[in-house]
Amino acid sequence: MAESTRSPSPNSPSTPSSNATQTTRSWRLGLFLSAMVTVLIALLLVQIDTFDAAPYAADELAKKPIYLAPRNNPRLLHGSENIGEGQLLGPEDIVYDPKLGVIYTGCVDGWIKRVTLNDSVVEDWVNTGGRPLGLALGYSGELYVADGLKGILKITKDGEIEALTDQAEGLKFGTTDAVTVAKTGVLYFTDASWKYDLPNFVYDLLEGRPYGRLMSYDPATGQTKVIARDLYYANGVEMSQDQDFVIFCETPMMRCRRYYIRGEREGSIDVFIDRLPGLPDNIRYDGEGHYWIGIAAEHTREWDLARRYPYVRKVLAFLEKYLKRPSVEKNAGAVVVDLDGNLIARYYDAELKFVTTAIKIKEHLYLGNLVKSSIIRLNLAQYPATASSST
Repeated sequence: MAESTRSPSPNSPSTPSSNATQTTRSWRLGLFLSAMVTVLIALLLVQIDTFDAAPYAADELAKKPIYLAPRNNPRLLHGSENIGEGQLLGPEDIVYDPKLGVIYTGCVDGWIKRVTLNDSVVEDWVNTGGRPLGLALGYSGELYVADGLKGILKITKDGEIEALTDQAEGLKFGTTDAVTVAKTGVLYFTDASWKYDLPNFVYDLLEGRPYGRLMSYDPATGQTKVIARDLYYANGVEMSQDQDFVIFCETPMMRCRRYYIRGEREGSIDVFIDRLPGLPDNIRYDGEGHYWIGIAAEHTREWDLARRYPYVRKVLAFLEKYLKRPSVEKNAGAVVVDLDGNLIARYYDAELKFVTTAIKIKEHLYLGNLVKSSIIRLNLAQYPATASSST
């Protein structure tokens, strides 16, 4: 009788399909273990990194509703123009001289440029040799500059540069950020962070300690005075309409405060506007009863999470330093605030980030920016903020 033959069972460990399955499982397990080891190593590296993120005070983390504008233009780039394309590298602040019909802006290459308002011709005016940030027009045609590297500078109408101050109380300025001038001639300005310079500003926000200062400089005496210290990235600064207080912005706190320079409340500080819809940068008065505040990025749940948990900020700082921090900045633009600190309108766009300055000149809104190579201009009459969610 013929010898019978039996086919191997499909489930037999010796079959090719079984071997392939076993190989796949081993490969997946190896991949999983490799990923876990990588994650553990990454967490260990983050843990031993020297960057020390601090917890915010409980009162700073108290939940408050974000201030919503009654009127919005969420498509700011729709209908906008680019002024000086390719000639204005990182135009951080903007100031207008109505007598000459020009705007001044400071660029990342050290140049302060002049742009004629009627035909947008760009002129290389003065190079500070640093990084000009905040600008303020003096009452005799001079220009004051908060240079992030060199301190407070004065530039005459003829383009001559005079260094005024770069330290206070024996501590040099880390990021001289914004400046405004009172009718008395006294300058008020901010040192955003005495610890971090401008290229490293993100570490100030992620560390969560208040290294900012509000100061004054009196040209008559040459004295630099610290008005307020322990500020969270002290940024834009502007005189009030009647010159009785100075408004200054604290970027990570999403608020602007005011310091009273005369009157019954002289020397005191209170909140001008809190819980803005994003991170404020510079602030400008338009002469028509409104302040315009540049919003560098919209408030997000991710930012709230980072503020509440120092370890999250430590991880972000590690990524910023060694790899690439995920970009969550969006919906930058401008908000309009009345004389009492009430939010009137908001202009923004999902494609915008790092807007630094918003200034209204005649019927146009002009926006400065840290990363663009032009100034954005929008005709407010043609593209206004409206009560509806669309323009």
